[in-house]
Amino acid sequence: MNNILQQYGSHFQNASLEVISGGLINQTWKVSAKGENFILQRINDNVFKEPKKIATNIRLLADHLTAIESDYFLVSAIKTESGEELAYEEGSGYFRLTPFVKNSKTIQVVETPDQAYEAALQFGKFSSIFSDFDAKQLQVTIPNFHDLAYRYKQFESVLLKGNPQRVNACSNEIAQIRSYAKLVDEYNRIRMNPAFKLRVTHHDTKISNVLFDLDNKGICVIDLDTVMPGYFFSDVGDMMRTYVSPTNEEEIDLSKIEVRPVFYHAIVQGYSEGMKGALSTKEQNSFFLAGQFLVYMQTLRFLTDYLDNDVYYGSQFEGQNLVRSRNQLTLFSAFVRVRKSQEI
Repeated sequence: MNNILQQYGSHFQNASLEVISGGLINQTWKVSAKGENFILQRINDNVFKEPKKIATNIRLLADHLTAIESDYFLVSAIKTESGEELAYEEGSGYFRLTPFVKNSKTIQVVETPDQAYEAALQFGKFSSIFSDFDAKQLQVTIPNFHDLAYRYKQFESVLLKGNPQRVNACSNEIAQIRSYAKLVDEYNRIRMNPAFKLRVTHHDTKISNVLFDLDNKGICVIDLDTVMPGYFFSDVGDMMRTYVSPTNEEEIDLSKIEVRPVFYHAIVQGYSEGMKGALSTKEQNSFFLAGQFLVYMQTLRFLTDYLDNDVYYGSQFEGQNLVRSRNQLTLFSAFVRVRKSQEI
């Protein structure tokens, strides 16, 4: 890392680095230099094919905040000595250096409704502060990332071109997924409905992408690599997918998967308050649908990858992506079941 840090000047000579675990995509280090702390990330250019688009997007957002004289806290990149927002080294790739926010922490697993509320509040505030910004100015860093129709087409395609042994063995999961295909039609209708505004959307709203203070109050959102034009259901749905169950997508014991209504309502309250009235009536009435969209889409993506020999997510053990897909399919069923009981 010395060659990378040298691009930021002599201040980082003899800096020390500590690996920060938890991220699945980018590699992250805490950098200590002359009594100050920073965060260094290597951007995964297998996922983000054009890392400079990320830097451009964050700069556009920062410039907008300056123009409207907002005091919203956006974690922006520190420029290299040559004025670049990303450092690059042949063979190593692209890196970003940002300040380390003092007296802050991240949370890996949502344990209380208050945490869910605070995180949802921050993601709502993030989209709200850019309500007057034309989201179409942002560049797409991952094409079709939350495009449910595209993900369903991938799924149908892999049934014809994927591993035939795995396809045959997953007939039950395939049938269940197909039985919910009407959600794709609903998704297409929503995208054409002007009541659902194209917004500045984070797209990766897991709890670890929120900074908390030491009193467990939200400070801001971080990891802005996936910030793109999008719809409210991307951020809300991803929170539903990752907050409402006490287990995550790696859980093998499917009996542990459940939907906790109090966490669901905490997300609705927090996000609605953060958006400060910016949501349309139809959006306000579509929180449950947002959860369905994202859980269903992740079910599709995991099974598609399994049938395609684990080329995207990889696999640490045989059948891991099949386990993940079954996990999300169980969560989807739990959503429907709790909805029918009128708890959400």
